[in-house]
Amino acid sequence: MRNLFRIYLEKPELAGVALLVLLAALFEARSDGAFLSGDNLRGILGLLPEVGLVSIGVTILMICGEFDLSVGSTFALTPMATSLLIIAGVPALASILLGLLLAAAIGFANGFITLTFAIPSFIATLGMLFIVRSLTVVISGGFPPLLPDDLATGEFTQFVGPGGLFRASFIWFLAIAFAASGLIAKSNLGNWIKATGGHLEAAEAMGVPVRRVKLFCFMLCSVMAGFGGIIQVFRLHSPLPSIGDGLELQAVAAAVIGGTALTGGVGTVLGAVVGALLIRVIDNGLVMTQVDANWFKFAVGALTIFAVVSNTWLRRTARRIRVAG
Repeated sequence: MRNLFRIYLEKPELAGVALLVLLAALFEARSDGAFLSGDNLRGILGLLPEVGLVSIGVTILMICGEFDLSVGSTFALTPMATSLLIIAGVPALASILLGLLLAAAIGFANGFITLTFAIPSFIATLGMLFIVRSLTVVISGGFPPLLPDDLATGEFTQFVGPGGLFRASFIWFLAIAFAASGLIAKSNLGNWIKATGGHLEAAEAMGVPVRRVKLFCFMLCSVMAGFGGIIQVFRLHSPLPSIGDGLELQAVAAAVIGGTALTGGVGTVLGAVVGALLIRVIDNGLVMTQVDANWFKFAVGALTIFAVVSNTWLRRTARRIRVAG
């Protein structure tokens, strides 16, 4: 038993993996084998990058000790601005880069306001949520603009769109997840991020540039949200002003379910991926087993509360065992 607690302390995402396997088996049994079919798995994994990228960004920022509630709005504004630039005649690649630059600017504004005026990031990004969502509606005129037909069948759309069992966007998602995991687990910057979130005063005393680290994490979080939004819009071929509504809460839930501590300093990119995958599995599994889809938010909310309570208890127990042993 002590070994199990020690393993959990080192790998908090394993609890999410176990729950994922359990839910997959349950949905497979109740759907008469349809849940794990190739077509259904393709659907689950095809939608995973959109919430998964946001979850990774939010997780990294939470490890750093901050929150961003504006990611859902950034998820909408970035592809909206990108699409309008494309419609105006700007090349697609340049439009995407400008859209991501806009997302980075939103992240910088979030970090600058939070750090300069020493206010909770929860409040700063809550205000930004409304500002960015309003800008999305204003620049679109309230109507979804249609992307040009040639772009809908162009190389970039094919690059993020349909493929075999795995959509091309899923391959992109895996590449970004591996890179982000390496950043957190194996780089000096990753150590700085964990130190800043877990022991701010100690990090400052050791010379860690905590302000720049937090600004970087805010900007990275917004860029990940913006890129996730671009992937969704290129999949749908039209940017809706309402996309991403409530996504910020799903991303926080995914981070927490994956073992990220609300107090900062603890968390992994793998945990974020597992948490996002759990949300997609629950959403899809309810449909496949013909359960009222309105239970989706109930299930995610209950799972989030359970994850916070159980993770807190497990960490305390594991630490006591480690100290005693």
